[in-house]
Amino acid sequence: MEPESRTFTSQRLRIRYVVWGDEANEPLVLVHGGRDHARSWDFVVERLVDRYCCYCIDLRGHGDSDWSVGSQYSLPEFVADVTALLDHLGRDPLSLVGHSLGGAVVLQVAGVLPDRVKKVCAIEGWGPKIIERTPAHLRMRRWLEQLEEFADRQPRRYASLEEAARRMREENSFLSPGLAMHLTVHGARRNEDGSYSWKFDNYVRMHSPYEFNIDDARVIWNQFRCPTLLVRGDKSWAADPEEDGKASAFHNYRSVLVRDAGHWVHHDQLDEFTRLLRAFLDEE
Repeated sequence: MEPESRTFTSQRLRIRYVVWGDEANEPLVLVHGGRDHARSWDFVVERLVDRYCCYCIDLRGHGDSDWSVGSQYSLPEFVADVTALLDHLGRDPLSLVGHSLGGAVVLQVAGVLPDRVKKVCAIEGWGPKIIERTPAHLRMRRWLEQLEEFADRQPRRYASLEEAARRMREENSFLSPGLAMHLTVHGARRNEDGSYSWKFDNYVRMHSPYEFNIDDARVIWNQFRCPTLLVRGDKSWAADPEEDGKASAFHNYRSVLVRDAGHWVHHDQLDEFTRLLRAFLDEE
């Protein structure tokens, strides 16, 4: 089974998304993490399409979506992309699932547009364990230095898809060879010389000169009352949202720890994650 590829426009950029399943079914939007792509959800949605129509987006600068003019990527811009997708679909209210960066995005969308969201699941999308405060002038100086560095930076080239897949497994040792290859096939493009490079824009790696503002995030999270599932892996660097206090900003939430999983819980423990997600979505 293959999904249908479609596009829409967000802030003058062509954004691509894929559709899995019968659109007569209940809608579900899934948002990938940084340097990832829509097809990273394939094995999850294959277990959901009997009841849900799944819409998986390529955020700007990722997958087959346009790269930002000026190479700026920030959380508000990614929120704008998902909001534009909701406008494009016109299927409110719907449920949202996001991983890492995508988890942060869906939590923001739910907070800003609470009437349009039915349920939300975030996999490690509530920010870092420790937020270091750096003076604003130093952050801006470092950002300007990064702009110069990235101007001369070329995407890494891999001799084959197999080499690229090996690099992916170095990043996440939980990945099976088969899953790593699947993610690579859909996450890399072939260059003119026959080599392969990742599809994402290198500039998505840059850190904004504006720090993650936990106070603003808490205000936004506090706006929605829909059922919320917070998922993290026990082998991940992610913080426990209950221990560090972030979970107190949510109202109707459940926090779940998945054993033997790193940051990519939906890849590392596919069976357990899809069981949890399916049970959460099916609850009345």
